[in-house]
Amino acid sequence: MKRLILFDIDGTLVWGGPAKEAFTVALARVFGATPPMNLTLDRVARLAPKVVFAGRTDPQIARELLRRAGLDDGRIDEGLPRLWTLYPRELERRLPGKPVTALAGVPELLAALEDRQDVAMGLVTGNIREGARLKLGSAGLASDAFPAGGFGCDRESRNHLPAVAVGRAEQIWGVRFPPESVVVVGDTPLDVECGRHFGARTVAVATGHFGAAELEATGADHVAPDLTRTREVVDVLMA
Repeated sequence: MKRLILFDIDGTLVWGGPAKEAFTVALARVFGATPPMNLTLDRVARLAPKVVFAGRTDPQIARELLRRAGLDDGRIDEGLPRLWTLYPRELERRLPGKPVTALAGVPELLAALEDRQDVAMGLVTGNIREGARLKLGSAGLASDAFPAGGFGCDRESRNHLPAVAVGRAEQIWGVRFPPESVVVVGDTPLDVECGRHFGARTVAVATGHFGAAELEATGADHVAPDLTRTREVVDVLMA
């Protein structure tokens, strides 16, 4: 195989959905009884706008919210396993009423890449694994199109996730993927940073909260307005 292409999810492949609501509800339920914090749903909702979600891993988001609420890292670490059980349940309950949407051009691009014998696809996402599966399924994107992945539940720092995804890809396909054969595709400066940290090529798309100029300033190898021009995007990914 010539290329391993690792996609971010939110803002890159999909948009929308009830994840933030599900996340805050789960946080309040798991950590709300922690004295003397009294971490109510209303309090979590007030803290959430102060935390940057874009490009962050789920554990990073949870930790920052909970630190702002006054919890120490020991108590946070103790509750995270329960959070990762409850959050996907809350997400799954809400998705039928507020589904995730595939961004324009994404189904066509994935179909074009799946037809190639020289491409392997995977994920590098801050979502925990089950959250990623649910979001992709809601958007009509098959999670088995991405056999390998690095997820927020694997490492708290996004910079370590490409190495996790590549290691899994090498086991699945039985070939080595050196950094120069890997492409990380994402919509935030942190996506670009994690790809550069691994030594991969980086393709940034201005389909999230960051414009083309902001993404170009990160040093991404290529910046695209979106993923709608299938042939052009494939050429960039395979360059």
